[in-house]
Amino acid sequence: MQSSDTTGHPANIATPPVSPPRAWAEVKLEHLRHNYRVARDYSKGEMMAILKAGAYGHGMETIAEALEALPESERPNYFGVASVIEARRLKHAGIATRIYLLGPTSPAEREEIVSQRWTASISTLDEAGHFNDLAKESGQAPLPVHLTVDTGMGRGGFLPDALPEVMSLWHQYPHLMIEGIGSHLPSADEDEAFTLAQFKQFDSLVESLGVDAFTYRHLANSAGLLVYQSDTTNLYRPGLMLYGIAPLPSFQSELKPVMSLKSRVSLVRTLPAGQGISYGRDTVLDHDTQVATIGIGYGDGYPQQLSNQGAEVMIRGQRCPVLGRVTMDQIMVDVSALAACESGDEVELFGEHILVSELAPKARTIPWAILTGITPRVTRVYQG
Repeated sequence: MQSSDTTGHPANIATPPVSPPRAWAEVKLEHLRHNYRVARDYSKGEMMAILKAGAYGHGMETIAEALEALPESERPNYFGVASVIEARRLKHAGIATRIYLLGPTSPAEREEIVSQRWTASISTLDEAGHFNDLAKESGQAPLPVHLTVDTGMGRGGFLPDALPEVMSLWHQYPHLMIEGIGSHLPSADEDEAFTLAQFKQFDSLVESLGVDAFTYRHLANSAGLLVYQSDTTNLYRPGLMLYGIAPLPSFQSELKPVMSLKSRVSLVRTLPAGQGISYGRDTVLDHDTQVATIGIGYGDGYPQQLSNQGAEVMIRGQRCPVLGRVTMDQIMVDVSALAACESGDEVELFGEHILVSELAPKARTIPWAILTGITPRVTRVYQG
């Protein structure tokens, strides 16, 4: 009888091989560092690196570790996250950089925020009162918080006219310390006139309240810090540009895309004229065509909305058009123009050669949505 190990498997059977991923995202940390330094050079101030939504799909913990490993003089002052669960993940990863919660929090989340001393943004006096009570109960030093002012986003914050009264009432919250004030730009990459008015309103408000009343004053996202100037802000919140995509195309040459979404050719066939391609037969070949099947689809985050929209992929250094509808797990590509194409060939869906900002309009969406939509079954491979 053949002997077995403690798992019940025959002792002389080798460990089965592990296949490489069929779809993966290469994440170049050296490009992240480059983009972060570009943001620092433009802002000439302190930094809050935005890591929400899994660092825009790049892997929140690894991105945080890479930025925290920068020389001390360059490190971000804060990591900006959207939720308590993201803050908790960074804590569990051993991240020491201060964590800032970018939006309003629910009452059930606030005890944990106070306990962990994460920095909350305050939009109402009801929030302030609850945080103050919890901070008192904790027995710790006053909790640093930032006031949020709504200068046009409509998503949260005190209206500007309310801030003088809020400041006059703040003595009622002795267990909270106002450390900063911030607002948000809804259209810095689209509406210059409105954005200029926002900066003017924010600066005027901060000056009227007293610049020295706030250690940190922040308004600018990526587009804001690239283009606009402020008399009062000293903390900047780059997001998209950290990941190498410029919110304004004229700045793209200064940035390096951090993520490249890749897959491999699984099958190459010559299909005859009259052959339909993919669901619905939206595409019917009008001549004999070399068609490659690629092992990636909308189940991996490659947008289904790219179906029949002129999307291309890169194979052997050449662009090849996507044929028919994007399916859940596979796409088909016309490789007739290639001198050769074989099963196993690497395919770039987007990255350094095909920018995600090129794909987004074809998918009738925005780069942020594509990056954050890359699903967990896509392996992240970190380099540099």
